[in-house]
Amino acid sequence: MKKTWDHKALIQKFEAHRNEELAIPMAAYMRNQFDFLGIKTPLRKALLKEFFSEYELPEPECIAEEVWKIYGLPEREYQYAAIALLEKMKKELNLEVLPFLRQLIETKSWWDSVDSIAPRTLGYVIQTERTAGIKAMIEWSLAPNMWTNRAAILHQLKYKQQTDTTVLSMIILQHAASPEFFIQKSIGWALREYAKTDAEWVRSFVTKHALMPLSKREALKNSKT
Repeated sequence: MKKTWDHKALIQKFEAHRNEELAIPMAAYMRNQFDFLGIKTPLRKALLKEFFSEYELPEPECIAEEVWKIYGLPEREYQYAAIALLEKMKKELNLEVLPFLRQLIETKSWWDSVDSIAPRTLGYVIQTERTAGIKAMIEWSLAPNMWTNRAAILHQLKYKQQTDTTVLSMIILQHAASPEFFIQKSIGWALREYAKTDAEWVRSFVTKHALMPLSKREALKNSKT
């Protein structure tokens, strides 16, 4: 029988594997923007799997509160753990969680956290109520925060045949001239991923519209032409 959810037990499990020697290069890889426990990805995933097998998940109405308790901790592995919990409970989420997802995206922001939340949890939530979700993503695309813009660009990354190309085009073109590396890169990534579903549409889009060189290069990276 599983134990009742306890975020402090997760902290204890992670702290037991703190490795200061590994933490230094891990922080350096992320430009020393975050502290690290020194738990590499394979071990972190194994610890989370073990924890989720031992403990029940939080009650659905407590998701945001429990995720935030973990996400707000200093070391980067805790943000990864919080995102993993959120993704594990994504079927309990609806559009009401969008302000909280945006709060996560705009807190301790970097590509690793945003790129985990946007295509998986955010993308799933938008599909639950597509019309209202699309409206929200267009609003996010116009937000002053670059990482919120990136999330809007990437939210359809895993949609494949369900991709709304009108929305994809609209959001990309709002940022096509952006000087921001992470925006240019996300545009290229979104197009490159959709090219796996409709390469001709992507080639046509890139031909018709003026994109930054990095975005264009990334979009056509796997193109045969």
